[in-house]
Amino acid sequence: MAENGPGYVLATSGGGVYGYDPSTRLVTTYPSLVGLPLNAPIVGLAMGVNGTGYYLVAQDGGIFAFGAAPFHGSMGGQHLNAPIVGMALGPSGFNPDGSHDYTYYLVAKDGGIFAFGGAPFVGSMGGQHLNAPIVGMAFGPTLEGGLPIGYWLVAADGGVFSFGGASFRGSMGGQQLNTPIVGIAFGTDVLAGVDANNDQGYWLVGADGGVFSFGDAPYCGSAVGLITSAPVVGIASTFTLPAANPGQGS
Repeated sequence: MAENGPGYVLATSGGGVYGYDPSTRLVTTYPSLVGLPLNAPIVGLAMGVNGTGYYLVAQDGGIFAFGAAPFHGSMGGQHLNAPIVGMALGPSGFNPDGSHDYTYYLVAKDGGIFAFGGAPFVGSMGGQHLNAPIVGMAFGPTLEGGLPIGYWLVAADGGVFSFGGASFRGSMGGQQLNTPIVGIAFGTDVLAGVDANNDQGYWLVGADGGVFSFGDAPYCGSAVGLITSAPVVGIASTFTLPAANPGQGS
């Protein structure tokens, strides 16, 4: 992952956060929860605007905030009909001091959505039949043409569900997978100019670190075989390296 280009970082169930540079096949280790006691395994990752901070979410709904990412609450300690499986950054704005005012979503295995910090709800898969459980969520933060806010959900079989202004750009549903899909992230080739998929794309990631790109999301390489400490559980897009000043919420 180049520091000033489009790319992604991956999270593992043990709380590790890793960036991958396809040009060198080097893995960068970011501040994380590796080696710290966890009440539940990590299941998702969300990256802040321009990499200024990021979040990890655990299966019990606990949130861990790093860098400039503010804590807005969690589902930790609350009753859940199904375990949390992922999260996504929602709409964000700028404060007078230059900081970001983030919002975020959590998604459960049954497709239920929980919104924090004022993130708008535009639908879910809660209560609907699923061929495979939901495993991740992504928000489309630069939707064009006056489209409403939108997000995508992804299932373990690679099926993708779109809501609001988030356009469907393909999936791995019905295709052979070496490992189950475990996450989805917004991706765009914004540096390449306007095209038919303008700012409408996403990456899917498998438990082995394999990445699949759709729509406007450029293929930036795969981490298969490079992250072996724990299974990959989530993916998030970034355009610069995140801040190295971790903090925690609960």
